[in-house]
Amino acid sequence: MSTSAEPTPKHLTVSAVCFHNAASQVLTVRKSGTAAFMLPGGKLEPGESPAQAAVREVLEEIGIKITPRDLTELGTFTAAAANEPDTSVRGHIFCAELTGTPEPAGEIAELRWYDRSDRSQQLAPLLRDHIFPALEAENIHMED
Repeated sequence: MSTSAEPTPKHLTVSAVCFHNAASQVLTVRKSGTAAFMLPGGKLEPGESPAQAAVREVLEEIGIKITPRDLTELGTFTAAAANEPDTSVRGHIFCAELTGTPEPAGEIAELRWYDRSDRSQQLAPLLRDHIFPALEAENIHMED
């Protein structure tokens, strides 16, 4: 009989934003020291609403200034966290118009555009298995 305890699963809550280009591709980011691409966004700070967190994280990660009024809610989804073992992530996902040129900032090592039909293993599970299918199911028209 094993005496080692099973790790207690952790749960994170994040907010993220879908931006698109003229080819209907979605902007993704890869954080330094990680392999998975995900939407710009991150963890909520104490007292912050999901929309406020999304606005703050987008500015910190890609230098794009938006306001909560610029956001359209896509939904809330749960999946395994891409970069943290034994952790699930609950993502409040928004869409917004890209109003500038995104540049990697803060902890972001790389930006990459993906077609929403892509199911690459380089994509974070939340994006690949939930957000991209939701975008396709809603047939959200992403054109500038």
